[in-house]
Amino acid sequence: MKNTTARILEPTRGGIEKEEQMTIVIVGHVDHGKSTVIGRLLADTRSLPEGKLEQVKRTCERNARPFEYAFLLDALKDEQAQGITIDSARVFFKTQKRRYIIFDAPGHIEFLKNMVTGAAHAQAALLVIDAHEGIKENSRRHGYLLSMLGVRQVSILVNKMDLVGWSKEIFDGVVKQYSEFLFSIGVKQVSFIPISAFHGDNLTENSSSAGWYSGLTVLQQLDAFNVPRPLEDLPLRYPVQDIYKFTEEGDERRIVAGTIESGTVCVGEDIVFLPSNKTAGILSIEEFSRPPADSAHAGQAVGVTLDTQLYIKPGEIMVKKTERNPCVSTRFKANLFWLGKAPLIKNKRYYLKLSTARVPAQVSEIYTVIDAAELSTTAQDGQVNTNEVAEIVVETEKPIAFDLAGEIEATTRFVIIDNYEISGGGIITEALKSSAEVLKEHVRQREFIWVRGEIRAAERQKSIGHGAAFVLVSGPQDTGKIAAAKAIESVLVKSGYNAYYLGVSNLLCGLDADLLFKYEDKGEHLRRLGELAHIMTDSGLIFIATASDIDEYDLARLRTLAEPVKTLAIHFGKEGTGALASDGFFLNNPSIDKVTAHVVDLLRKHDIVP
Repeated sequence: MKNTTARILEPTRGGIEKEEQMTIVIVGHVDHGKSTVIGRLLADTRSLPEGKLEQVKRTCERNARPFEYAFLLDALKDEQAQGITIDSARVFFKTQKRRYIIFDAPGHIEFLKNMVTGAAHAQAALLVIDAHEGIKENSRRHGYLLSMLGVRQVSILVNKMDLVGWSKEIFDGVVKQYSEFLFSIGVKQVSFIPISAFHGDNLTENSSSAGWYSGLTVLQQLDAFNVPRPLEDLPLRYPVQDIYKFTEEGDERRIVAGTIESGTVCVGEDIVFLPSNKTAGILSIEEFSRPPADSAHAGQAVGVTLDTQLYIKPGEIMVKKTERNPCVSTRFKANLFWLGKAPLIKNKRYYLKLSTARVPAQVSEIYTVIDAAELSTTAQDGQVNTNEVAEIVVETEKPIAFDLAGEIEATTRFVIIDNYEISGGGIITEALKSSAEVLKEHVRQREFIWVRGEIRAAERQKSIGHGAAFVLVSGPQDTGKIAAAKAIESVLVKSGYNAYYLGVSNLLCGLDADLLFKYEDKGEHLRRLGELAHIMTDSGLIFIATASDIDEYDLARLRTLAEPVKTLAIHFGKEGTGALASDGFFLNNPSIDKVTAHVVDLLRKHDIVP
């Protein structure tokens, strides 16, 4: 028989030769024996630190308690007092085939959040069911959560077979019932293994107690699981964590920093940043306190410099032009598990975090809400309650780049933050039409139902003597944009044109506390500004407003909302790089006369004023 000896190991450190590694999570209903399975595996494969087993046995004798293999993992005193595991314990050990990280995930319903933490990066799972008690609520709940997390390799350990006399009929009943459940949620089990974890049957060696079973032992099943493709073999995914600039000794380079989640990158390769779709070539690959490298691979935290100076922000994902790229959208379908203290509410504002991107988001559709215990659909009342799972549509304030379930883990799994706490998460299953297209449809519908008076735009323009336009002056604070916007209004009015400047704070006048809080939502603020621009320009005015810290996507939204009139965008910057597709770019505190003259020239160029 194959040697089953394994040994306990610390996590992989730098300098150790790279080996095949796999992450396993073990889940199941409380008291069904998860910790006992791991404890017995460690004991039978001689993977425990020397003297640990004897130490735990002596402790049990002193406290007049029967020895349990689960005590090898339940190191916290309060865990032993309650008799339940309350955290995700990690175990590192190695067989002849590969290195393992095994998470012992809690089974008690109150600790599902910890269970999700353990399962988040698992490539396969062991799910323990007590043959004597049968399939319980959390047996189904954990199976469903594994499905939601995208774990597709699952082996079912039917434990405590000794308590049912190693009955093949009882084992077959569990197999039939739970197989049907797993099939209904899209999980294909790899195997069912009858075991007695306490006595060690079928864990590392085949048991004589189950002569009718000829399948793999648990340890053999671990080695039989398929390891996904190495991360280096997948397409490049390099989420941007930050952009650094060092000015000493005339160094003007921008260093884009992050960790490579998958793939490789080499100097000279052409890359694309998503969702902005900006392109460049890799000029150098930088590492802290090391000489520049020619290449880097998944798992490395590096910085890169580009052959073109680009304005990009943290949260973008760098990919290769020549490889399969992620989806880019503001809307997607997802499988969600919700563990927050308060329910998830449809259309409520949350924050979504996917890799390094953190954006405001809301759930715009809730298709189904499922009780994971019974796999039955609950009443759809616009919310998802604690410990429920759902198929939803998420809409983000700005586009993000993502992959779909089963592709690249780091860019398909997300979490939702509510009141500064991670309250739920899930996996993205389908990209949907972007909200930019939804916005255009909104504008088409708005124009269709818009009720106007008897005066048409051409007649109004002839009467006033000029056309309407939206002049947006954008840029960071302290760059002179507000003074310039006021000067533009003054010059136009003195020239006989109907122009009106709206200060940003004017949008907040007369609002109660709840609405003021809502206006802290930048996306909502820009939406209101765009709609107001449409009303003001529809009346024939040259409408002037300012906006801070907007990007290309924000500007595109404002242009769309202001349709059908022309939007002129004037951007003020602190550096000499055009961050926006604007009609004019000015550095700090430019000449007011120069700015106003440029705007008047633009208005004449577009036949808005004579």
